[in-house]
Amino acid sequence: MGLALTAFSTLILLIPAWTLLSRQRRSSDGDTIGYFRNRVLPYFLLLPSLIFLLVFLYYPAIQIMTQSTRLIRRNSDRQIDYCLQHYVDLSESVSYQRSFSTTIWTTAAIVAITMILALLIAILASQRVRGANVYRTLLIWPYAISPLVIGAIFLNMFRQGGSGIINWALDGLFGIQPAWLTDPNLAPWVIVSAAVWNALGFNVLFYIAGLQNIPKDLLEAAAIDGANLVQRFFRVTLPLLSPFTFFLLIANVTYSFYGIYPVVDVLTEGGPPLGPAGIEGGATNVLIYDAYRGAFDASARVGEASARAVILFILVAAITLLQFRYVERRVTYGG
Repeated sequence: MGLALTAFSTLILLIPAWTLLSRQRRSSDGDTIGYFRNRVLPYFLLLPSLIFLLVFLYYPAIQIMTQSTRLIRRNSDRQIDYCLQHYVDLSESVSYQRSFSTTIWTTAAIVAITMILALLIAILASQRVRGANVYRTLLIWPYAISPLVIGAIFLNMFRQGGSGIINWALDGLFGIQPAWLTDPNLAPWVIVSAAVWNALGFNVLFYIAGLQNIPKDLLEAAAIDGANLVQRFFRVTLPLLSPFTFFLLIANVTYSFYGIYPVVDVLTEGGPPLGPAGIEGGATNVLIYDAYRGAFDASARVGEASARAVILFILVAAITLLQFRYVERRVTYGG
């Protein structure tokens, strides 16, 4: 089973590379555009990139897919062929189902809040005001900060007791000190807030660029035709921003699935626990953190962790394909 899956994985991973190498763009009269007289040269130029991909992407991916069908412990050389039992066990695991649902709704929240806030901020930052360039630079800065550092910042902000600035302010104003990081209902929203703040600058940067590329003539023509501010936004501005929105949608979904691991690790370590004795897992135990913890905790379940990683990869790939299949239809390219 492991050999068959390895062969299948190799085929699937190498098909895109072979397709890219074999495709040639042709003009209407049949001549090849940018044709190399030496047919070996294109492959030679691509060789360094292909070697890098094979060593650091394809080979590890194949290894993970193979390990997901075996029973492996990190501190043992013994391996047992486990077929698809890891996947069956995960499908029946209450804690994994909880991690799956937590990942889905936190991803949806991060993507929606980030993109809406970024668009609103970009519109405000695009106005002609004194010091606009300074404001734009400050808005982009959070993206340059490591997620690990952002986790530390939010940990100090939402720390329990009077040491956290949020609880210090709430205690002074209203006499309350919410348990932000230990309450199962509040902790996920702290993670979402930190992730949104981290990704906001990246989104603002692209939306500002998109707004600057919108021809002013179109907005003026719409105003002359009687369109008010809201109508101009939804009929002119938003459609012309759709290529940027589509790109940011894909980037934010990928970030929400993979990029929030450091934030979760610093703030909650996947907790707080849910259910009796934590049988339902942790309130912030998203899939990427769950996979890492399965491989590097005391039990060192490498095979099961590999299966978790494969499921996460398939989920992200499926969502990305659906976005290209259904969302890209609504993208308006050009004026």
